[in-house]
Amino acid sequence: MKSNYKFSNLCGTVYRQGNIVFTPDGSSVLSPVGNRVSVFDLVNNKSRTFAFENRHNISAIALSPDANILVSVDEEGRALLVNFKRGIILHHFNFKKPVEDIQFSPDGKFIAVTHGSHVQVWKTPNHLLREFAPFVLHRTYTGHHDDVLSIRWSADSRFFLTTSRDMTARLFTLDPLEGYRPKTFTGHRDIILRAYFSTDHKTIYTVSRDGAVFEWCQKPSDQSVKDDSDEEMLSDNEPTGPDAIALTRWGIAKRHYFNQAHTKVTSCTFHPLSNLLVVGFSSGVFGLWELPDFVNIHTLSISQERISSCAISLSGEWLAFGAKKLGQLLVWEWQSESYVLKQQGHYFDMNTLSYSADGQNVATGGDDGKVKVWNTTSGFCFVTFSEHTAAVSTVEFAKQGQVLFSASLDGTVRGYDLIRYRNFRTFTSPTPVQFSALAVDPSGEVVAAGSTDSFEVFMWSVQTGKLLDVLTGHEAPISCLAFSPTGNILVSGSWDESVRLWSVFGRSRQVDPFMLGSEVLAVAFRPDGRELAVSTLNGQIAFWDTEKHKQTSLIEGRKDISGGRKQDDRVTAANSASGKAFNSLAYTADGSCLIGGGNSKYVVIYDAREGVMVKKFQISENLSLDGTEEYLDSRKAGEADIDDRGDESELEDRLDTTLPGARNGDMSKRKYRPEARTKCVRFSPTGRSWAAASTDGLLIYSLDDAITFDPFDLTVDLTPSSILATLQRKEYLKALVMAFRLNEKPLIQQAYESVPPSDINLLARELPVVYVSAMLKFVAGHMESSVHMEFDLLWARALLLAHGRYLRDRSTEFASVFRALQRGISDFQMAIAKT
Repeated sequence: MKSNYKFSNLCGTVYRQGNIVFTPDGSSVLSPVGNRVSVFDLVNNKSRTFAFENRHNISAIALSPDANILVSVDEEGRALLVNFKRGIILHHFNFKKPVEDIQFSPDGKFIAVTHGSHVQVWKTPNHLLREFAPFVLHRTYTGHHDDVLSIRWSADSRFFLTTSRDMTARLFTLDPLEGYRPKTFTGHRDIILRAYFSTDHKTIYTVSRDGAVFEWCQKPSDQSVKDDSDEEMLSDNEPTGPDAIALTRWGIAKRHYFNQAHTKVTSCTFHPLSNLLVVGFSSGVFGLWELPDFVNIHTLSISQERISSCAISLSGEWLAFGAKKLGQLLVWEWQSESYVLKQQGHYFDMNTLSYSADGQNVATGGDDGKVKVWNTTSGFCFVTFSEHTAAVSTVEFAKQGQVLFSASLDGTVRGYDLIRYRNFRTFTSPTPVQFSALAVDPSGEVVAAGSTDSFEVFMWSVQTGKLLDVLTGHEAPISCLAFSPTGNILVSGSWDESVRLWSVFGRSRQVDPFMLGSEVLAVAFRPDGRELAVSTLNGQIAFWDTEKHKQTSLIEGRKDISGGRKQDDRVTAANSASGKAFNSLAYTADGSCLIGGGNSKYVVIYDAREGVMVKKFQISENLSLDGTEEYLDSRKAGEADIDDRGDESELEDRLDTTLPGARNGDMSKRKYRPEARTKCVRFSPTGRSWAAASTDGLLIYSLDDAITFDPFDLTVDLTPSSILATLQRKEYLKALVMAFRLNEKPLIQQAYESVPPSDINLLARELPVVYVSAMLKFVAGHMESSVHMEFDLLWARALLLAHGRYLRDRSTEFASVFRALQRGISDFQMAIAKT
């Protein structure tokens, strides 16, 4: 099995903190998600997350005007210079202080960065050249007496405005002007959040946190005040030329107030071309005002918490808002008053996930009691079910049909119809219990759930909703359940150090207990149902033969899964007992490998037959999370225990509403720093990707075939030029086989697309059997991004007709290929249905 899985996407988290940025063409919006950056394509309805990671959570991002360079800065002031189109890190840089705002100049030649009470302007590095020290400091600007909050450039890139916590705004020139001293704008009674230039640069607007907007224009001269013709004298004395902004004597022309009761301004942005001021308030309300007349176009409540960031597209049509506390990202078209994008992650931790049978959708359940279904292709959540009133412990798709089941600690198991998007069935026990595990039989007719209170397993009929049976025998809470792929055996794992196999549909009602040396945490059946993998609290994975009822092998995984020292750990990561067990297990589609994750920063893939580790993945390198460092710096040990929430500017951030004792959920977290851990891992049915429900969100890793060079049956005369020469001679089958032997995807695609449709049936019959699997896999992958719909369907039909018996006899081996093919065909069906 290939193990070259690469980070592909991050779902389940759409916004964490920092500023939101539109691309220059306005078709995409960039959002910081923890220590990564996600790009949401609003036109094609897709999202992607860059693979690079900052050291800590990102506090500010900036995109160059030509969309070539992306700069992301974390909370510690460490920046990454990234090629935006390729997603490749060009350079690391440390600003050595937390950065509140970073802005490219309109001509793209300079980057202005807040640096405490100073402002630094750096020359923009060249993204095409690799330099040893690409960041060159142009100049440092001083004058503010407290932290600078924002920077705004003029259109000609020669001046910029800054605002600060000292309740002033200042106007600086990029290069020194003789006799010029930076102008100071005072008069506000609260922190000035932002300052903006008008289109003609004859007006400056400043917005403060208490809801005041001041309009600054040129002061009238003493003569014009005495004279009756003020306007004529004012126009005569107006400075002109490129330095007009610096030579203007600025004064307050008008004062405007938003008059929103008991709220403060938390974010704002301005669009000079249309004179639109967009303001976000602490109450979750945003407003749209037209300047300079200060006309309120409309006000709308879009969130229950404060709006942390807002942005406007270059055309002025779309507004983007981010709410930090709820993790919301909204894109609003103000002219039609409709949502372009509305996404929200789980409010608390993500507990569980499940892939649909075709691998197109992923369902997740969280501590907030919500069940969300995500599309793996687009990365968007398209339905949210909020019927549960407590944390969701497990979600499972039925193997057949569009049905999803979820178990919760509120004592209910619910079934959801994914066609009509409704909760069609609710299952309850005779006495109230909390459900911690769930399993659905392969036919989708029976659902089973295990309880933590009564130590029983309940079984219901999906058709009638009636309770069929109650299985008793365990002496501790049920931790996991699974039906055999054949459907005749139900396995249950418990904290009483045993696994029980129940013949639930047989007449004998036989129960076979397997005793283990520690508490059972997770179980997983091999796809053929003949082997069972069991994870225990002592870090072991035991393999049992379900027919002979005996243990076949054992993996000692304590050292593989352990890693990461938490801030309050008194012992090193190697000696710590916590996080050294697998909480979740899953087999690959062909049953050759096993993946496991737990309360650590690692996810491990094992070879199930040999019992050796194939690869270890680190899910996060974010130092803002607890448990990502192997060794702690003793010099910082005292700082780690200090809660710095008292330094926050907002009152609600300074309040401590946590409860001591429990650890799940926001209101009961005693620790302020979340831990890096994986609560659930699952392989896609196609075998080409796997997903992990982690602290950062839903991480998806997929195979990267484009880069890997994996030749098969290679000879000296087999070269790309010889393949192209064979294609020119119209020897299509020979060229196709040669391309598969060289195994380079661009060559395979060229040979594949060169085949005339009339010759497809002949080539499919003559194709050697050894290449049938690779050919089907390529056709399935080609369907995902191809526009040649009929061509792909002709190939799939011809291959299945020509080699049907061979594929049927090896159906288990080719299960992942069949699922990928089914997914591609269903995509085509949906595309045709829409048209």
